[in-house]
Amino acid sequence: MPEIQWWFEADYSNESFSQLWDGAREDRVQMNLTYVFHAASILYLFNLNPEDSGTYECRASNDPDRNHLTKSPRIKWIRSQANVIVLDHPRIITSSPDAPGGEILTCNLTDPSFQISGHEWYKGDKLVHEDKEGSLVTTYNITQVNLESSGQYTCTFLTVPDLSGVINVTVPPHVMAYKKTEHGNEGDTGVMTCKSNSYPLVEQWMWYRTSEDGSVQAIVNGTDERYLIKSAGNKTELRINQLDIEKDQGEYICNGTNMLGTAGATVALRVRSRLAALWPFLGIVAEVIILVTIIFIYEKRRKPDEAPEDEDGGSAPLKSNAGANHETVRQRNSS
Repeated sequence: MPEIQWWFEADYSNESFSQLWDGAREDRVQMNLTYVFHAASILYLFNLNPEDSGTYECRASNDPDRNHLTKSPRIKWIRSQANVIVLDHPRIITSSPDAPGGEILTCNLTDPSFQISGHEWYKGDKLVHEDKEGSLVTTYNITQVNLESSGQYTCTFLTVPDLSGVINVTVPPHVMAYKKTEHGNEGDTGVMTCKSNSYPLVEQWMWYRTSEDGSVQAIVNGTDERYLIKSAGNKTELRINQLDIEKDQGEYICNGTNMLGTAGATVALRVRSRLAALWPFLGIVAEVIILVTIIFIYEKRRKPDEAPEDEDGGSAPLKSNAGANHETVRQRNSS
C-alpha cells in the first residue's frame, strides 16, 4: 500500500517544494489519512490568507526505499498538483439598528472592482430577501427590533466569489415557561421547562423557588440530591425526583441572562397525592351504591300497595255474574 505525502510551493517565493505535515502553519493545516483497503488523504486549510496561495502537490509511492537518504527509489513518486489562489477579502461595512438608520440593516462593499449581479439577505439559513441590482450597497428593512426580528442576518453580494457580511440584531432574553402549571404525582419525577427564542442565546440560566413567606431561594445542582438542572443554549430544565406534596409544591422561577439583560418566568408545581387517582373511581362506586339503594327502597315500598288491587280483581267477576242473573230474573217476571 503506498504512502501519501503533501508538498507545497508558494507563488510569491523562489523556493522549491517543501513538505507539509499535520499541524503545520500554526495548526491551520490538518490531514486526514486512511490506510485500510486503499490509501487516501485529504488536506484541510483553515483561515485562509494570501500567503496560502501556491501549488499543492500530493505524492504517492510504495517503494520500500522511497524515504532512504542515500538509495535512489526504484519506483518514482506518482504526483498530482492543484493550484490554490487566495483572494484578499474586500471590506464590507455593516450597520445594525443600534447605529444611525434605525431599523434598516445596511451592507456596503468598499471594493468597486467586483461585478455584482445581485444581493441576498438571510436570517440564519432562511432567505428573506433577494434582488438583481448591481449596487455596492444593499439594505434590508425590519419592521421592529423585537423577539421575532432578533437573530443573525447575512448580506451576500453575488460576485465571483460571493462576498458576505454579518449583522447581529440583538435583544434581551424573552423567557417563557413551557407550561405555566405543571402537575405531578407524589413519588414521581416533576419536570419544569423554560425557553428563550431571542438572540443572542442565553449565557446563564438560574432556578429559584418562592417560599410561603415570599422569600426566594436559589436552586443549583447539589442544593438537594433530588434536584437536577440541565441547561443548553436557549432551554433549561429542572427535574425534581421523588416529589413530596409537603416540600415541593409551590412556585418556581427560571431566569435567563445574556449580554443585554435578564428575564424570567414563573412555573407553578402542583403535587397530587397517590390516592388522588382513586377519587374518581370511588365517586363512581358511591353513585352506584346510592342508585341501587334507591331502587331497593322503591321496590320495597311498592309491593304492599299492589296487594289489595289483586284481591279486588278476583272478586270482580262475581259482581258481574250477579248483575247478569238479576237482569235475567227481572226479564222473567215481566213476561
